[in-house]
Amino acid sequence: MGDLGVQTAVEPVSGGSDTGARRFTALVGDDWEIWGPAGGYVAAIALRAAGAVSPFARPASFFCHYLSVAAFEEVDLMVTPLRSGRTVLAQRVEMTQHGRPVLEAMVWSVGHVEGLAHNDVHPPDVPDPDDLRSFAELRPDDDGPPFAFWRNFDQKPIDYTETWPPPGPLPPTWRTWLRCAPRATFDDPWIDAARSLIVLDVLSWPAGSRPHAYMEPPFIAPSLDLYASFQHAGTSSEWLLLDAHSPVAADGLLSWTGRVWSRDRQLIASGGGQAVFRHT
Repeated sequence: MGDLGVQTAVEPVSGGSDTGARRFTALVGDDWEIWGPAGGYVAAIALRAAGAVSPFARPASFFCHYLSVAAFEEVDLMVTPLRSGRTVLAQRVEMTQHGRPVLEAMVWSVGHVEGLAHNDVHPPDVPDPDDLRSFAELRPDDDGPPFAFWRNFDQKPIDYTETWPPPGPLPPTWRTWLRCAPRATFDDPWIDAARSLIVLDVLSWPAGSRPHAYMEPPFIAPSLDLYASFQHAGTSSEWLLLDAHSPVAADGLLSWTGRVWSRDRQLIASGGGQAVFRHT
């Protein structure tokens, strides 16, 4: 397993550009493998690069296109300011590897801003993690998860199915509690947001595949993009409730939305994206 704070860290590189761009490098760790490096993990590295330059402690939103699959090697990052103000900053993050585009992201961060406030959220009615069994307890004879990515988390599933593949179609929703290991929480708001970004991205296939899993279809669905908005800090919540829904899969695309809740049911982050089907 890999420490999220360490394995999303970026290192500055001397030299920039006339536009104020800053260069960084980062190492893509193989602890986060799932069909290659997990998209949310690669996105989290880009988010950390933006945070290394931003004067603001609060990431507000993130959007990226996944342009190619990274190798488990060093990547280069260029962070360019697009608009800066007294309380806001917009940045572009370009990630490349051996000159090949891997990801392009847009990031907003904000300072202290006064404004209106309301909180009309409806968290799912699910058991607390203390009332659930872990995957290790549910499947004591298993060798562990099939992908290294899942070894970075303690997981207590809510939508658990004893028989897999299931006997028939399941709803296109997926809920589970996750806790990062070996370190569960991070005081740095940019690392905290990176934690949400990683788990938001991975919601697509577990939700979207459930109506079809009983047929064991010969497909995977890598993400084309990822959008995330960060509502509240999750620094005090070790356990995160992942709440995913795939409303439509059609014409080669799988759409999905997701929400990340704290243990006390505060909305930490929300987002979604599109994935494209590929034959296995």
